[in-house]
Amino acid sequence: MAWYRLYTVACTVTLLLILPTVSSLAETRTVNVTLALICDIYEMTEQNGRGGYARIATAIKTERARTPNLIVAHAGDALSPSLMSGFDQGKHAMDLTNQLDLDLFVPGNHEFDFGPEVFRERMSEARFPVLAANLRDELGKQFSGIDDTKLIEFEGVTLGIVGLTAENSVSRSSPGNLQFRSSIETIKELIPKLREQGADLVLAVAHAPRRMDFRLTGVEGLDVLLSGDDHDLVVFYDGKTVMVEAKQDGEYLATVDLKIDVSGEGEDRRIAWWPRFRIIDTANVIPDAAISRQVDEYQNILSKELDVVIGTTATRIDSRKSVVRSQEAAIGNLIADALRSAFNADVALFNGGGIRGNRVYEPATVLTYRDIRTELPFGNKAVLLEMTGRQLLAVLENGLWYAGKAKGRFLQVAGVKIEADSSKVPGEKIVTAKVGEADIDPDAIYTVATNSFIASGREGFDVIKESRILRGINDGDLVSNLVTNFIKSRGTISPRVEGRIVIQ
Repeated sequence: MAWYRLYTVACTVTLLLILPTVSSLAETRTVNVTLALICDIYEMTEQNGRGGYARIATAIKTERARTPNLIVAHAGDALSPSLMSGFDQGKHAMDLTNQLDLDLFVPGNHEFDFGPEVFRERMSEARFPVLAANLRDELGKQFSGIDDTKLIEFEGVTLGIVGLTAENSVSRSSPGNLQFRSSIETIKELIPKLREQGADLVLAVAHAPRRMDFRLTGVEGLDVLLSGDDHDLVVFYDGKTVMVEAKQDGEYLATVDLKIDVSGEGEDRRIAWWPRFRIIDTANVIPDAAISRQVDEYQNILSKELDVVIGTTATRIDSRKSVVRSQEAAIGNLIADALRSAFNADVALFNGGGIRGNRVYEPATVLTYRDIRTELPFGNKAVLLEMTGRQLLAVLENGLWYAGKAKGRFLQVAGVKIEADSSKVPGEKIVTAKVGEADIDPDAIYTVATNSFIASGREGFDVIKESRILRGINDGDLVSNLVTNFIKSRGTISPRVEGRIVIQ
């Protein structure tokens, strides 16, 4: 029987060796969480069968039905700019956004377009959590009703979320004396606090330009960044940090399925996770019927005001973002010509970022007041300034600061011809600049028509505030009205690219 006792002992030892392994495997469990992102929604309606509130609402409802472990985030820019917001300061947008079943919203720069009081009013109407950790009121205090962070738990896994509003809103919008902290410093400060509160993963939802996105993804301890602002469809994963952006106007619902493995307990607890990206094209969903009816009601209100013919274009007009922010554009020339004509100014300047239609008008297209309000939705007023040639050159250099790249400060011009070298350092890109046929004289005086956005010194145009104001904001007409009248007075227009700005 000795062999039997030896066999029994061997089996017992083997079983003891196996049991810890089996036990540790049994302790590992998987929690699946889905993150869904939208951002930068300006259009109520679908465009070319994609986007709009009704379609994105259906996409979100489908995800809700698919998984209970869902976080739907809006990364900002809901209130402006749009045709309807020009009439109701974004009230319709908040009404529609309230019906999207969001888990959180982070303000973008355009939430401040109508000033701090309207911002407060709209945020008070939100029926979803608003996060903005880097935003404080005029006294440096946290806003009532706006939190810095949020903890959400699914099946024992806790996600800590930080909201980061656009820190460059001061130069890009009208937030008054509201205070904006550095996004980087804010997230560095809050990640350890969220970990202390039990966060297994830390997410940031931010409204930030791409260069800031990649700075944020480099911050130690941040696992996921859901971003808005650039109007791109982007997914990024370097094995450490996820970054996603969902383009604009509800065209896509960008989702990240997180497979989160949890093992151990207490100090031995370990988290491992892996992302799976799914891009939901809203062209493939059925619009929500109730929201569609509500959007139609808003559209009917707009139609009474806007669907009035003002003229026809004999030439092709391209207002796509990539064009108006990087090169001379026919529509930019049209707007600048209207400004210059209204004031009989030497020069007219208009920032490409203020042109928002993002479409092409083929020759023989009939133009309406709606078209112009779509292209110029911000309510900018026309301003007439007097400046020296030296100041004018500095302003033109700022407009060409990112020559070769699509940036909102890029200037569309009238009355001036510029040759620039994109390979030169910012501030020194202009090779020649003429008003009429003569080089700009640094000591000469020029009259310059522009819009209230540029005149206030935003987007690096600080030097323009040194100019003498001949006709200020309080006296100025809406640029959209000047352009409308310019077209109506001619009936048929023929704007074209004609060499006003040549970039090598």
